[in-house]
Amino acid sequence: MTRAPSLEISDTDIDAYGEDGIVCLRGLFDAEWVDHLRNCVEQCIASPGPLAKDITRQGDGVFVSDTFVHEHVPGFEHFIWESPAAGIVAQVLRSAKVNLLFDQILVKEPGSTTRTMWHHDHTYWPVAGDQVCTLWIALDPVTAENGAVEYIRGSHKWGQRFKARSFTGDDRYKEDLPEMPDIDSMRDQLDVLQFEMAPGDCTIHHGLLVHGAPGNETSGRRRAYVARWCGDDVTYNPRPNIQQMLRDPDIAPGGPLDCDLFPVVWPRPA
Repeated sequence: MTRAPSLEISDTDIDAYGEDGIVCLRGLFDAEWVDHLRNCVEQCIASPGPLAKDITRQGDGVFVSDTFVHEHVPGFEHFIWESPAAGIVAQVLRSAKVNLLFDQILVKEPGSTTRTMWHHDHTYWPVAGDQVCTLWIALDPVTAENGAVEYIRGSHKWGQRFKARSFTGDDRYKEDLPEMPDIDSMRDQLDVLQFEMAPGDCTIHHGLLVHGAPGNETSGRRRAYVARWCGDDVTYNPRPNIQQMLRDPDIAPGGPLDCDLFPVVWPRPA
C-alpha cells in the first residue's frame, strides 16, 4: 500500500471537476488498498456502528449503509491517514487543507432492487461553503446493471439547493427548501453521466451535484467506500432536522470545522 496515487492528477481532471461537478479517476488506489478496504467493509457489516442503516426500501435484496465507520473499524482510520485520498482531494479542490467530514460504506447486495433516489449531498450536512465533495471508491466492478451512479453534469451550478430526502422513506428532513425535481422525466433535457469502474477507480463529485443510482440486478456485490471531504472555505453550519452526526463537534456556528470529529487530514499533522 502506498500514500502516493498510482497516477498523477492532471489539470484536465481538476478542470473537469470544476466544470462538470464530477471527475472519474482510474486506478488511483492499488490492489492492496482495495483488499484492505474490502476487509474493513466485512468487519463493518459483521459489527456495525451506531449509525448503521438498512436502506432497502422495496423489493428484493439488501442495501446497507454505515457512517463514521473509521470511528469503530481501525482499518478505515488507517486508510484516512495513510492512503493518498486526502492529498488527491486537496488537489482536485485546489485547497490548502482538507477536513474529513465523515466516511461511509454503501453495499448493494446481489439482487437489490432499491434505487438510490435523486439527491444532492450538501443539504444533508452541517456545513456551508463550496469546497464540499464526495470521494467514492469502487471495491467491486461497477456497471450500469449493478448500480453505477448516475450524475447530472453541471447541476452543481444550477444555483439551487434542494430539500434533503430520507433514504429510509420517512419525513425526517424539514428544511424549508424546494423538493428535488422529477429528474427521470427530464432525462432528455439533461446530460447524464455514468461511469463503469474497476476496483480501485474512484469518482469525486461536488456536494451540490445531483445524482442517483439504479439497483443491483446482478449476482455480484456492489461495495463502495465513500469519504466526504471539505476544503478551505467550508464552515460549520448546524441546522435542525438534518443528517445526524456521530456526536456534537463542540465548535461554534460559522467557525472552521477543525476538531476531533472533523479532523484536518491534509496537510498531515506532524
